[in-house]
Amino acid sequence: MQVHFDTLIVGSGLAGLTLALNLANTQKVAIVTKRSLFDSASSWAQGGIAAALSTEDSLEKHIQDTLIAGAGLCDEMITKHVVEQGPAAIQWLISQQVDFTKDAQNETGYHLTREGGHSVRRVIHINDATGQAVQLALIKQAQAHNNISIFENHIAVDLITNKKLLTNSLNQPNRCHGAYILDIQSDKIITFSAQNTVLATGGAGKVYLYTTNPDTATGDGIAMGWRAGCRVANMEFIQFHPTCLYHPHAKSFLISEAVRGEGGLLKLPNGERFMPSHDERAELAPRDIVARAIDFEMKKRGLDCVYLDISHKPTAFLKQHFPTIYSRCLDFGIDITKQPIPVVPAAHYICGGVVTDQDGKTDLNNLYAIGETAFTGLHGANRLASNSLLECLVFGMASAKHILDQPRQESIALLDWDESRVTDADEEVVISHNWDELRRFMWNYVGIVRTNKRLERAQHRVKLLHEEINEYYTNFRVTGDLLELRNLVTTANLIIQCAMQRHESRGLHFSRDYPNTSQELKNTVLQGSRTSKPPLGS
Repeated sequence: MQVHFDTLIVGSGLAGLTLALNLANTQKVAIVTKRSLFDSASSWAQGGIAAALSTEDSLEKHIQDTLIAGAGLCDEMITKHVVEQGPAAIQWLISQQVDFTKDAQNETGYHLTREGGHSVRRVIHINDATGQAVQLALIKQAQAHNNISIFENHIAVDLITNKKLLTNSLNQPNRCHGAYILDIQSDKIITFSAQNTVLATGGAGKVYLYTTNPDTATGDGIAMGWRAGCRVANMEFIQFHPTCLYHPHAKSFLISEAVRGEGGLLKLPNGERFMPSHDERAELAPRDIVARAIDFEMKKRGLDCVYLDISHKPTAFLKQHFPTIYSRCLDFGIDITKQPIPVVPAAHYICGGVVTDQDGKTDLNNLYAIGETAFTGLHGANRLASNSLLECLVFGMASAKHILDQPRQESIALLDWDESRVTDADEEVVISHNWDELRRFMWNYVGIVRTNKRLERAQHRVKLLHEEINEYYTNFRVTGDLLELRNLVTTANLIIQCAMQRHESRGLHFSRDYPNTSQELKNTVLQGSRTSKPPLGS
């Protein structure tokens, strides 16, 4: 079965929805998402969106805060471009019926909060559930648009390129023609043909044992882009959010950075603060510093967690500004108005990804990458809090403009997926065992603090897993679980490769073997495979 669209968007987070809504007035657009439209990391974003909106703030201040947090590796041109587009991006959201939290006392008319690494209050938000509110507003718009087709419970298998079709010639540049997509409910693979294809699949937090990300964050877009021949960069810079709720039943619940921005204090079990001894900015230091400080104190003292205390603030203030956190913690018997919150660091955001330019273009013609999937150069070695949703908006709009400006290209005949030589898997348990093994050794060996030995151990294990999964993938019918595991192993391998190439400590990458920061500023760029085989599974 084949379907055709002007633009195929893989992923339904803020980046993908922004792109779709900016294309749909003149294009037929498909949004493919693994689960429901609501299942994305964007929906889980609590803090807000950073933008210079008040007279206390300025574009220059926002740029400087971003550059400082990025530890020397931010692309200054990209940073300037994104920050400059910030106010217009916020206005676009408001035009899409996004109802930001009001504040009559603020000149902007909206409440602006402050998070770690920001020199002023500039984070516009909807209480402590910004991502969810923004997603709901944009999903409503997308569902109502006649030119947007939504495919829930569909997972991408791989991109379709000239080389994959074996039609490439010396005078014909490689290009993307769409993707093979597995309909999870019917168990059939559909050929999606498109003039342009966009990877907006989010990050890869599920490569680690503990993460604030949803289960969908399995590095799908990064892995697919890599297999198609795109460059991937700076995968070693994994942001571990300092404060994930520590509770056996809480799974991945994030305690927003805004809690510290509004006066929350990190404490040891005895009530003693520890951040002032690690950084002069204390609780408002950038995330990498706070996460390492917590990791240090936990290992030094043999602690299972530390505590984030904001109980000194008025009860009414906490219920108003953090209703979601208040309610969720209360579900677990923790009253944040009276007691501290047990927290641990957890994998949160990946600053690297598929290399793109200012328009979201990748190395492969007609293929774009936006959002957390992409490496734009904005985040450098450490993302400034609340710059991620801003990046989704700016690059979603930029890619839409670039796509609309391109002339149509002649479509070519695509091969359907061939399952004639594969069989049903005999032991599905292999997938779950490998999944667990991968996440554990990545947490143990490629976590907040790294060593050469740990990275070597991880590399050895990921190589064995890669071989086993590739054999499984070649011989058996694909499933959603298998595809996610395959992508996770590919992404883990890219993280390890990048980490092994960086012989210094910078930003989110800290190595005991290379504790100092090099004077040389460079990104870790891996070259994608330039060879491709016919559709695997055939």
